[in-house]
Amino acid sequence: MKSSSECGSCGRTSILVALIISAGIAACGYFASQTLYNAKVAVNTAQAKGLAERTVTADQANWSVGFTVPGKSKSEIPALYKQAESQQQQILGILKKAGFNDNEIRVEILSYSMREYRDENQNLVDETHRLGGSISVSTSRVELIDPARAEVNKLLAQGLDIDNYSPKYNFTGINEIKPKMLKEAAQNARIAASEFAQNAGAKVGKIRSAYQGGFSVEDAGPNSSGSSSITKEVRVVTTIDFYLTD
Repeated sequence: MKSSSECGSCGRTSILVALIISAGIAACGYFASQTLYNAKVAVNTAQAKGLAERTVTADQANWSVGFTVPGKSKSEIPALYKQAESQQQQILGILKKAGFNDNEIRVEILSYSMREYRDENQNLVDETHRLGGSISVSTSRVELIDPARAEVNKLLAQGLDIDNYSPKYNFTGINEIKPKMLKEAAQNARIAASEFAQNAGAKVGKIRSAYQGGFSVEDAGPNSSGSSSITKEVRVVTTIDFYLTD
């Protein structure tokens, strides 16, 4: 039979063990609750896309004019050369009068080409000789292009062989409008996420992650394509994951 002192010692030991076990269970329960809570927060997210658009005017134009002087024999080449130089100066005069300066105009050297036409016996029956050239304009003063093109077209009425190519318009000011457009796209994404969250009985919290799409610049208008329009449509789409809260 155990003494009273021994029984007291056993009781205290049992109580201590019970307390340790209880503390361990409580701790496990706490960490399990935290894990479940964190997992719930991570899962309860809403992904939304936000669009921002701007209609802008092109700030860069590239345009070129080609011209050709034809002849029938090699003996005409000196005369063809003088005609080509004369036409080159006519076009340059129009461009200068339209307001373009030397830094905006590039004059290509004159080029010569010849073609022979032979019969089935390889006898020469005809030949053509051509001298031609081109003048290109690169400018940020895009408003000068259309009036200048109209004046160049008048050379056609004089019998000149002119190629008045369509200008290409570009917008290079993306960096200037980028911050405001990204902010607007993010706001629109939050609005979309809020509508989703409202239907789910939740609220939109902080941003979990965000992905910025690339900026696109396209010609404005339903029938526009490429870079022929002076009016451009700039678009960007952002994809954002938001935390949802109760």
